[in-house]
Amino acid sequence: MHIERQYRELEEIEEVRVYNADKNEIFNDVPPVKKPKKLRLSNVMKHVPSDINVFLPLEDSDDYIVERIGWNLLERLNLKQEDVTGRKFSEVSPFYYEIFKDSLKEVYETGKTKAMRIFYYRSDKIQTLANIHIICDEGELFAISDLKKATSDAKTPEEQQKEDDENKATLIEYFSQTGSYYKTRDEYTWTPGIYNIINRSKEAGDSFYNIIFDLVIPEDKPLVEELLKTMSPETDTYENIIRIKTPGGHMKYLDTYLYSKFDENGEEVSQYGLFKDISVDSHKHMTRPVDFMLNGFNHNSKLSLLVEPLSKRYEFSEGFYKMIEIPKNEYIHSEEILENIIETDVKNDIKRLNAGEINEINKVFTYKVNGDEENLKICELFIERFKYGNQEHSIGFLTDITLSRRKQQELIKSNATKNILIKEVHHRVKNNLQVLNSFLNLERREYGDNPNRILDNMQARLSSLALLHEKTYNTEDFININLEDYMKDQDESLHMLFRAKDINFTSDVNPEIHLSMDVITPLLLIVDELTMNAIKHAFPDPDMPNKTISKKIDFIDDYICELILRDNGVGLKDPDALINHNLGWEIINSLTRQINGELEILDCDVGTGFKIIFPVNFDHTLEYHLGDKGGELE
Repeated sequence: MHIERQYRELEEIEEVRVYNADKNEIFNDVPPVKKPKKLRLSNVMKHVPSDINVFLPLEDSDDYIVERIGWNLLERLNLKQEDVTGRKFSEVSPFYYEIFKDSLKEVYETGKTKAMRIFYYRSDKIQTLANIHIICDEGELFAISDLKKATSDAKTPEEQQKEDDENKATLIEYFSQTGSYYKTRDEYTWTPGIYNIINRSKEAGDSFYNIIFDLVIPEDKPLVEELLKTMSPETDTYENIIRIKTPGGHMKYLDTYLYSKFDENGEEVSQYGLFKDISVDSHKHMTRPVDFMLNGFNHNSKLSLLVEPLSKRYEFSEGFYKMIEIPKNEYIHSEEILENIIETDVKNDIKRLNAGEINEINKVFTYKVNGDEENLKICELFIERFKYGNQEHSIGFLTDITLSRRKQQELIKSNATKNILIKEVHHRVKNNLQVLNSFLNLERREYGDNPNRILDNMQARLSSLALLHEKTYNTEDFININLEDYMKDQDESLHMLFRAKDINFTSDVNPEIHLSMDVITPLLLIVDELTMNAIKHAFPDPDMPNKTISKKIDFIDDYICELILRDNGVGLKDPDALINHNLGWEIINSLTRQINGELEILDCDVGTGFKIIFPVNFDHTLEYHLGDKGGELE
């Protein structure tokens, strides 16, 4: 048998895991060193369901006299009180002495109560869970233990099954850091997992208010308020991430899912809520795709991403606050900011957009920084309102285009063309965000128990799309984009993201290949998916030398290109398993169909290879150009 320890700082509790304990080694048959005395309330202790263990500290020693051992423990070990009391703790039970000695000493010296949790394992399966509180009172130490047993002969099979199910649910909630509630007739019922998340015990008034929403930090309060207003028969489910501060002052990130049931009159009958603590899953506290996007814009003081600018749950990148010259923690989101816009027609259009009268705005305007007529900035604003599912959303960009008077005039002259180009970029960014959201939902269902895998995949995709946005924002040509430049930049980005894995990323791309935005966007995502698959599976040995993932892209003829992606890893043992049961493969196939391409797994002597043949634009198809080959791909 062996023992493992871990201190959980967030909960301020010490966990002890005991593996394969032998009952015969827990207590020793040793003579007493002191005659046991009658304890205070000893008759009361016999009728308390918890185990109450009492120890008396020995002077000038780190040892203790055992004055009482709980009845449950004695019964399990087939012992009597007279077999253990009056003995030195270290002699009668070296096993428990080793577990408790430091905690007993700490409580005796400080007088502060300490919590512990002990898991008893048998063959890596939990048999028993004990929650323990150690208290010092009048010079004696009390270790009060509440035991969750796996079996009980005193219960009917139906009672035992119910208790087993409840214990399993509690343990599942504990280890998965989840909890839930059910609300009906304005009364809440909370599962034990909720109290594990918020780090406090159950209180009498918890049935009468939402104890999670009560802990939401001020920045996320508007999000919760809007949520509660929008729940309706048309929008009866909600999912988002909220932040709470526990009674102990710890910040936690909760993945939140709510579902409401309504009657025929539209009145809410019941509400179900599920919360998962995902604070540990991301050491950077960026757990949503929007966090990655906002972070990608934070180093740009001239361009700001506006997420939900028409809502109280708005989130803006740092450039916004630099443009208006107001610190983020002092900014109040309201229509008062419009008073600093000089152009009346722009102010009116923004108000109409906010009222839902129009769905889009794209304007250039003059902004008085903090109302100062001498501090003027020329800004370009694009905001689009759109519907996703049953909910209204909005996204936009604010760009500081302040230039000299001559260049301002030139900008005004070319504004009609520029507006079309910027609208095209923003439209594509919105579409890309929706694609990423779809990927995220698919992977959460497939890999919900592996959040790091989801974050790695999402980070690679966001990196490629951010690269795409950065390059296309400065171009006027969305039809003839040089592929070689993108692939080299993508290699550098992948190298930075996975530097620790020591993998070489190489590209050999015909410099004459130029593709449209409609082709290059899914093509970059295909390369991301194939590359992530190779990173995860091709190199199981981290010390493998010369790990390489290579790409070669060239013309087959004037209208058709060929992409070959290879790795020099361990190879693909079961291609059928990849094709039939792999979410990544489904995503790659879907993206390949999007560019009218054909995907093939190559037969390689070393590693794994994939070939994709695709037309350079949507005016040509593989069937047309390969028809003379009988539909076969070489």
